[in-house]
Amino acid sequence: MSDPVLWTYIVIAVAGWLATDIWRWLGVLLGNRLDEDSEALQWVRAVATALVMAVTSKLVFFPTGTLAHSPLWLRVGSLGIGFIAFLLAGQRVIVCVLVSISLLLLGLAML
Repeated sequence: MSDPVLWTYIVIAVAGWLATDIWRWLGVLLGNRLDEDSEALQWVRAVATALVMAVTSKLVFFPTGTLAHSPLWLRVGSLGIGFIAFLLAGQRVIVCVLVSISLLLLGLAML
């Protein structure tokens, strides 16, 4: 194991794990004391939802890589139909993700 490239990846993985794992444990320890209906937790949920929507919007309207070569109507249509499936499935996020990705892949394959 004298390969310097391998050691670089090992150091990155360990440092990344240490940097994020501390915050996860603190979240578990401190999160047990929060009331699920508290304003603080509602704010955290709102911020998390806003961040997810911002990333999703960026991927749909300002794509990079393979998505940049797909038409806007395909990206917006896949997202819209995925959202309808999300609502029909009782607000299950996995349904939205699977339907949206499946439609996007099908559309890309047909182009």
